Amino acid sequence: MGKVAFVFPGQGAQVPGMGKDFYEEYPVAKEVFDLASKASGLDVADLCFTENDRLNITEYTQIAMLATEVAILKAAEEKGLKADVCAGLSLGEYGALAAADVMELSDLFHLIRQRGIYMQEAYPVGGGMTAVLGMEAERIEEICEATEGIVSIANYNCPGQIVITGEKEAVDAAAESLKNAGARRCVPLKVSGPFHSALLQGAGEKLAAELSGVFVRKPAIPYVSNVTASYVTEAEPVKALLSRQVSSSVRWEQSVRLMIADGVDTFIEMGPGKTLAGFMRKIDKNVRTLNIETVEDLNKVMEELGSC
Repeated sequence: MGKVAFVFPGQGAQVPGMGKDFYEEYPVAKEVFDLASKASGLDVADLCFTENDRLNITEYTQIAMLATEVAILKAAEEKGLKADVCAGLSLGEYGALAAADVMELSDLFHLIRQRGIYMQEAYPVGGGMTAVLGMEAERIEEICEATEGIVSIANYNCPGQIVITGEKEAVDAAAESLKNAGARRCVPLKVSGPFHSALLQGAGEKLAAELSGVFVRKPAIPYVSNVTASYVTEAEPVKALLSRQVSSSVRWEQSVRLMIADGVDTFIEMGPGKTLAGFMRKIDKNVRTLNIETVEDLNKVMEELGSC
């Protein structure tokens, strides 16, 4: 078997009840939720496990998703599961930071709580995002650059699926041009702000101030930065990359291709849903993607890897 990567999904994958079975069956997972609650001042277990309106609000979604991802990670590590590299989509990159042991978990939970708040506060009136299906990234970049106003690529998810972001009028104008240029579909996303656009630079600056007081370690295993789609192997660039990440494009397809080129043939998605697995099928069908959303999933993954 080649190398193993742990990968972590981002906002939009959240579901009520996520992580509950880990909380109930693994003391180490309960400790994670308790620590997240202490660091954020929220009852994170209640936020994750019950039907509530807050779970889909950015400032709450981010701490809830990270707590769930880290709880699954810690349970998997306790079972002996190990990764050679790791990465995460947008807020999922903080799950990768936990896997790489870059900073104390209490600091990580504090940061993601503040990140969610700053992004919520920074939503300019009139921001928007649209998924563009069936068009090459290079052509989308050209049309965004030619469109008046602020519009750019938010996510390079996989071949045939790119997300654009920015001022709503500019996003809508770019979408019309993209359809005229041959895009199969342009689907407006139900989000309350322009994630990963220049309009969120203020949120990144506030996050940089929070990061200034946090101690960062050399990653125990390499993780791939959303901003650069390259490995981070030292402590020095971590803070600057995380502050830039809020307003930079998420280079997910490029990140996955980097890991595959480096010998990764097994990707283990840790968190709710199978979003990243769906992207993976379009990036490279020859690699294996496993999912850990429940305790049962973890047991299946351990059995499958144990037989390799």
